[in-house]
Amino acid sequence: MNRRELLLSLTAGALNAQAPAQAHDPQSYAASVYIPKAQRYEDLQLLQDFMEEFAFVELVTTHPELRITHIPVLVDRSAGKYGTIHGHISRQNDQMKAFDGKQKAVIVFRGPQGYISPTWYDTKLAVPTWNFAVVHASGLLNPVTKLVELREFLARLIAKFEKYQSEKNQGAGFDFAKLPNDYVEGLVQGIIGFQMPIELLEGKFKLGQDRSAADRAGILEHLPKARGERSLAEFTASFYRRPS
Repeated sequence: MNRRELLLSLTAGALNAQAPAQAHDPQSYAASVYIPKAQRYEDLQLLQDFMEEFAFVELVTTHPELRITHIPVLVDRSAGKYGTIHGHISRQNDQMKAFDGKQKAVIVFRGPQGYISPTWYDTKLAVPTWNFAVVHASGLLNPVTKLVELREFLARLIAKFEKYQSEKNQGAGFDFAKLPNDYVEGLVQGIIGFQMPIELLEGKFKLGQDRSAADRAGILEHLPKARGERSLAEFTASFYRRPS
């Protein structure tokens, strides 16, 4: 499923969404993103499903300075009220200084996005917009440094995404457990992990769900035909063709 199809799927889901169950106490943590009422979704299952699907994230910290790292993560739905996020970065990354259990962080999960032309609407007086879906998770970063815990985390992380690829490509998949111990230990010593219990979970789904039924129908009709982003395969091939 490409980004355009994902945006279409999320749009259809948002249009059919029921009143959400509350997923956080807004008084306990400062909001990280502006969300108009019509675009705010707090249904915990919806948000956790989104985080599971769009698990390549931006880890944002401000101590000792602003730093953003792009990483894949795992979400433990059962740990804590809203779940706990597990990830890792290189020990050479200065962001590891924020892994002290005291520094606030925001982890941004980005879903599909795309341009929406006003010509798609039944409403004649309208302007273009950009539709998208994101989830922000906020909390404190606790370090994970024990080699056995890091190795177990990497095994789960790899298993999740290898399962996706093996299902798509009908292959056997990569078995992390078969790597030599000394090789794995050398790799693990170069990373630091983190656990972030989620203190605030914010879902922003800007998918035109607040427009008229006719306008929403126009969005659903035209999104499958709209030009989408290049796939990773297309972009990679183009990049490889660049002059040296």
